[in-house]
Amino acid sequence: MNKRILFPLCIVLGLLLVACGTTDVTVNRNDSAPPATSPATAATPATAVAVSGDKIGVPECDDFIAAYDACVTGKVPEMARAQYKASIEQWRTPWKQLAANPNTKATLAAACKQSAEQARVSMKSFNCTF
Repeated sequence: MNKRILFPLCIVLGLLLVACGTTDVTVNRNDSAPPATSPATAATPATAVAVSGDKIGVPECDDFIAAYDACVTGKVPEMARAQYKASIEQWRTPWKQLAANPNTKATLAAACKQSAEQARVSMKSFNCTF
């Protein structure tokens, strides 16, 4: 292939890969969410789950989601908060379905503990403790 065509083609393909490879989009899909509260009026972890969604029904999962939500609400910068809040809903929906099934509910506690351990490592930069 001609060198004149090959180099611009490589540049275009590289830019296309970079543009298509971006998967993180911050979108607040919960239009009815209450406005963010100041730390002085922030909800306790137990009420944070009740405000933002239903409980799972497995204590390990409910405790983890409450702690994660409190961390995100109190310690994650506002610009990145929506992305982390979306993670909560991505956990809550399938976990509720698994908790509703007696065959999978028993293994759900271990999955929630594993998610808590992973979050403990990934959220360490925000000084969050679980």
